[in-house]
Amino acid sequence: MKVFRTIALTVAASIAAVAAYPCSRVVYLGENNSTILVGRTLDWRTPIPTNLYVYPGGIAKTSMPSGPRLEWTSKYGSVLAVGYDGGVTEGINEHGLAMNGLFCKMSEYRNPVEGENVPVVSLAMMCSFFLDNFTTVDEVSQWLDTNAFAISGEAFDGGTVSLLHWALTDAGGNTMVMEYDHGVLKTYQSRDLTVLTNDPQLPDMEAIENYWKAKGGSHTLPGTASSPDRFVRASYFINHVPKNQSHEAALGSLRSIMGTVSVPFGYSVQGEPNISSTQWTSISDITGRKYYMHFADSTGMMWIDMSRLRFNPGASILKLDTSSHSALTGCVNDRLEKSPGFTPMW
Repeated sequence: MKVFRTIALTVAASIAAVAAYPCSRVVYLGENNSTILVGRTLDWRTPIPTNLYVYPGGIAKTSMPSGPRLEWTSKYGSVLAVGYDGGVTEGINEHGLAMNGLFCKMSEYRNPVEGENVPVVSLAMMCSFFLDNFTTVDEVSQWLDTNAFAISGEAFDGGTVSLLHWALTDAGGNTMVMEYDHGVLKTYQSRDLTVLTNDPQLPDMEAIENYWKAKGGSHTLPGTASSPDRFVRASYFINHVPKNQSHEAALGSLRSIMGTVSVPFGYSVQGEPNISSTQWTSISDITGRKYYMHFADSTGMMWIDMSRLRFNPGASILKLDTSSHSALTGCVNDRLEKSPGFTPMW
């Protein structure tokens, strides 16, 4: 079911105090790939300002401002969700490759080794690199087979360090999960990897899920906001909704499932900052080439229609400022404005 690989990675910055925020990712795979959707919640104890950007192809980029780094010119255009106007949390490119970064406090990056000349990738640019250069999970897998790189991450929100794991899903319905384990990047590749939350890492999470499968989800499901409970609920429901629905019905099913793993707005647990409100929910519509977003304190859902955008080299970078998101609903292509792009938090 899985293809397993290990790649040594290092960290270019020291690790500060870590606080976790929960997120959930769920993939809907329609019968014969008729509809492929990727839903994601972003949860945190305080609002994370998130603007949307449209980047065309043909833009020269670097993974760090200086030193050993990756340098590339983007092959493909993307719609990106950018937190704090400084780091890409997720996105979908013009060929339907979607990538999401989720918090995983068990991620342990390997410390840099003196004398190594390994290119460094800022977490702010991680999603951009893969979305700019690849169209399928298999292409990503082939690149990872022969390339190693280090990771650098900027602290945010009072010293929180972004310890992450990632998942990519392509237009063929294939998914890859990328996780760090004691300084090693482990990847898991399968169409069956339709759910990802936070801790523990995937092998241990699947053991927890198997326990609940034996109990029978139609009789009982765990109901807390913890990462394992959200994983089990999402897995049960995504595997028990019809896969031969219309595109619109599939969107409705996935939106409903994302609701079952969302944390109520304003909810918190004293002394448990890792259990935090869902700030926003997104759906990357790989089949329909739309990117949907709904803020928890907004009255409606908005979306960007990628079929109406120009991704060719020479097209403008566009930005949607979501600071007034309560007034945003429906297709927001006409609200996109030309932008110089975001400044990475290296």
